[in-house]
Amino acid sequence: MQNNPEADLFVKHGHDQIKICVSGAAETGHCGIGALEKAKELGREIARQGAILVTGATTGFPFWAAMGAKEEGGISIGFSPAATEQEHAETFKLPLDYMDMIIYTGFGYPGRDLLLTRSVDIVICGCGRIGTIHEFTVAFEDGKVVGIYEGPWDMGEELKEILEKSHRPNAKVITGSDPKKLVADAIALLKKFKLEEYKVVNV
Repeated sequence: MQNNPEADLFVKHGHDQIKICVSGAAETGHCGIGALEKAKELGREIARQGAILVTGATTGFPFWAAMGAKEEGGISIGFSPAATEQEHAETFKLPLDYMDMIIYTGFGYPGRDLLLTRSVDIVICGCGRIGTIHEFTVAFEDGKVVGIYEGPWDMGEELKEILEKSHRPNAKVITGSDPKKLVADAIALLKKFKLEEYKVVNV
């Protein structure tokens, strides 16, 4: 039987299950009409396509994505800025619902963002604020596959402007407004680059 390196990479080992971070705003007043359903549908698609959803264990856009993922029976993991569950709920006022596991980093928001993005394979940015820009730039610098989810918000255009002014072409950044296609394209891009890395290592 002929070996299939791609199958070996993504089926053989359970720990290779794809993890997708949804980055977005905790406060969503600027996200526009329909943002709730768009975020939930993104979470649903992540679950439907067999990936694990990872968020900052926060409110707003990431929380809505977690709701969608759990509606489809998916796995939802949160990275909290807090050091304990009590601090998470009482000090940071963050939710405990719609997450199968919360990792309490104790590093506040900036440190949490770093651990969050580095623990996943793909980062998808939806409606966001400065924290989303931070997670986008960390993912960009780390060479992650990044999806810019376009919708009735300005974040997509702002992130594309950052790309234009960075003077650093990046083939791992894609955009789209259809969550099904965006997730599928991001996974396909991840597999493409993983397969290329596999071939280089095994020359």
